Amino acid sequence: MSDRCALLLRAVNVSGANRVPMAELRALLTARSGLQNVSTYIASGNVICDAPDDLEAARAGVRALIADEFGVDTPVIARTHAELARAEHDDPFPDAALDKMVHAMFLEADPAPEAVEQLTPRLQPGERIALVGRELWIDHGQGGVASTRLTRPVLDRALGTPATGRNRNTVRRLVQLTAPA
Repeated sequence: MSDRCALLLRAVNVSGANRVPMAELRALLTARSGLQNVSTYIASGNVICDAPDDLEAARAGVRALIADEFGVDTPVIARTHAELARAEHDDPFPDAALDKMVHAMFLEADPAPEAVEQLTPRLQPGERIALVGRELWIDHGQGGVASTRLTRPVLDRALGTPATGRNRNTVRRLVQLTAPA
């Protein structure tokens, strides 16, 4: 069995914006991208496939295809099964009260060195963050995502690279979906 990976699309199908229908995307990727065994998981933009030899080229190709076909230019962030499993294992907030309030922000590249220092003053009461490799973990606490001041522009500016978030439940599911059969 070949290695599997997840291609994580940023900010698609959120509140009716950046519409990328997953069934259409699956069909296009299967027909035109060279990716093998393509599937998707929920509408938020999780593409699961066999890991291509050149992951960076695949990311760029998927981004271009989405822009051409759907008019949406969105970063595509790749993680192999091993990277997803490591991220899940290294989750710094196992004591969080609610899994859906803990998010891993998967970064496209290495973060700026001062990212955590820039983000810390913006934390709401009960919110906490930890940078672990190329994932910024955010425990939104009881206030949830709706009350956070860690908006996409704030995160992009501090991190110095695009990122896309998935809650802990989705991270667990992506680890399962990319696991060798």
